[in-house]
Amino acid sequence: MPSPTVGHTLQRSRLDNWGLGLETVKQLLENSCQKRHIFATCCDPDGPKFEALRELARKHLSVITIICLDADDPCSIKESAKKVGSLLGNNRLNLLVNNAAIVSRGTIHTSHVEDMKNTFNTNVIAPLLIIREYLPYLQTAAKASGTPSGCMSCKKAAVINISSVAGSMTRKPSNHIQSPVLPYSMSKAGFNMLTVLAAVELKADEILCMALHPGWVKTELGGEKAPLEPKESVEGMLHVIGSLNEKQHGGFLDYTGETIPW
Repeated sequence: MPSPTVGHTLQRSRLDNWGLGLETVKQLLENSCQKRHIFATCCDPDGPKFEALRELARKHLSVITIICLDADDPCSIKESAKKVGSLLGNNRLNLLVNNAAIVSRGTIHTSHVEDMKNTFNTNVIAPLLIIREYLPYLQTAAKASGTPSGCMSCKKAAVINISSVAGSMTRKPSNHIQSPVLPYSMSKAGFNMLTVLAAVELKADEILCMALHPGWVKTELGGEKAPLEPKESVEGMLHVIGSLNEKQHGGFLDYTGETIPW
């Protein structure tokens, strides 16, 4: 992270005991420099699902701050941003990771209206509001970075949207019958469009914005049959994130760095 000020990461996720969010925090800790701080957000900081996160925070009080953020509550999103802003002080928020998502299965014939609404609210509207509320901190970081004009990176200021190949209009149709997740796929396609349009708007601020597919991972969302362990997925994603520059702005990559067609 840029020196001499402190680099900060907002890891927004459903940080359960075996998900990508928790694994990301663990690996950020392992690779953390002394000047990095992680704001780890979750909907229920005192709940049983987040005991592993609380334990990490207890062991690393100077590095992790847990922030309450309910992705389905616009007021909670706004309050979380105010809290982070008060804790930042004169320091910078360099990296915002939008990771939380819910999945609903279904086809044209079987998908329920409420499932569609809930999935879209969590997977599309919530990250839109989060980007909006945290944007001033990212703008400040970009301006204070001291890097040449036109350069972009996660050390300067960036929004990383953890998406899915299920939102790819090119790739998803091939396995739709075997894996019918119409509400989820539609929401992720919308999330991808949010990424593209956010990249257009954030270009003037030189804030990098892109979508990243973690692979099919053994998590609460991915299920036990997934071939990837969270550790491997997150290792790959952090490597990709660390190598990003303005050439990947507005792009869609997977955890290996391969470009995914929209």
